[in-house]
Amino acid sequence: MTIKVGDKLPEAKFRVINADGVQVKTTDDIFKGKKVALFAVPGAYTGTCHKMHLPSIFLNAYALKNKGVDTIAIVSVNDAFVMDAWKRDTDQRDEAIFLADGSAEFTKAVGMELDASANGLGIRSKRYSMLVEDGVVKKINLEPMPGKVEVSGGDTLLAQL
Repeated sequence: MTIKVGDKLPEAKFRVINADGVQVKTTDDIFKGKKVALFAVPGAYTGTCHKMHLPSIFLNAYALKNKGVDTIAIVSVNDAFVMDAWKRDTDQRDEAIFLADGSAEFTKAVGMELDASANGLGIRSKRYSMLVEDGVVKKINLEPMPGKVEVSGGDTLLAQL
């Protein structure tokens, strides 16, 4: 079942890397009591994600935070080491948390899995953005084609605030 506006996010665990090494963060750790702009991408360093989606997020990061967003989160079905390298290479002002959903636990729980096996990528996430307040989904912008960023970018979510 695909998550919808008004639903509470399911319990899931993400991996992140910080100065203490690989850490487990739960859905509550990320979303409880906060307004979060969540951006899901099919894969770190892939063409559209790297060259189009992330820039749309970081170009709007200040404005998103000025509109009351506490956290900008980027999730992908990649391991924590890849997500950490991607953060290092793209998030120069430390504006977002990069969440590794390596086994697609969260992605499957919200019904946003994408089977990209035909392209050698396995199970990935659909491309979307989501506004979440205290764990409850307020907005969802699902991209109809994974290779495009027309409704899931930072500019779209900013306009909805």
